[in-house]
Amino acid sequence: MVKVKQVSVEDKLVALFKLQSIHSNIDKIKILRGELPLEVQDLEDEIAGLETRLSNYNNQIDSLQSSTKESESMIINSKELISKYNDQLKKIRNNREFDSLNKEIEFQDLEIQLSEKKIKEFKLKVEEINALISEVTEKLKERKEDLKIKNGELDKIISETKKDEEKLLKESSKAEKVIDDRLLTAYSRLRKNFKNGLAVVKVNRNACGGCFNTVPPQRQMDIASHKKIIVCEHCGRILIDEAIAGK
Repeated sequence: MVKVKQVSVEDKLVALFKLQSIHSNIDKIKILRGELPLEVQDLEDEIAGLETRLSNYNNQIDSLQSSTKESESMIINSKELISKYNDQLKKIRNNREFDSLNKEIEFQDLEIQLSEKKIKEFKLKVEEINALISEVTEKLKERKEDLKIKNGELDKIISETKKDEEKLLKESSKAEKVIDDRLLTAYSRLRKNFKNGLAVVKVNRNACGGCFNTVPPQRQMDIASHKKIIVCEHCGRILIDEAIAGK
């Protein structure tokens, strides 16, 4: 039967403090990157939106051009009908036929006028959309240039800090193996609860290094004994003494 090595509370506290130090250094790297990842994401989202808008504008122009061709075809058709009716006028036999043909000619004249009006409206609309396309295209060009610069800045920072981050992540995995899952879960939850990510802090001048509230003498004795995990009564952070921090 293989004996499972028992990890002492003291070893767990040392591993927790080491893990906290590693994560604090990773946090510093992320701070160094600053808002760049978010700025890059915002620019990518804006560019996607502008490209969608351009696509919609081009679809509108295609639709307007199609409608323009339809109206032009209607004009040609109406002119052909007018020519046909004019030829028929030369062969009429009575007033009823004359009136009927004239009404058809008038109707086709109205169709031509309506189609010509529509064509003018379509052309004006196309001009308006083309102006918007020029505006959006220029803006898209600017945003793509901004994205190129931001990506360059981000890539430079990532390349400069990549090795350090990879090394820290390996050390983090090593430290986590000493800590049981329940304690590791509590630690991770505490990290998320605080903006500075500090879940494990030292007792400095009889006070919690996280919230700076006084730690009672008896509690300080328990912390120094390294027999159990002690948390701050006020903020819930895990407390350690200088002895643990120095290991």
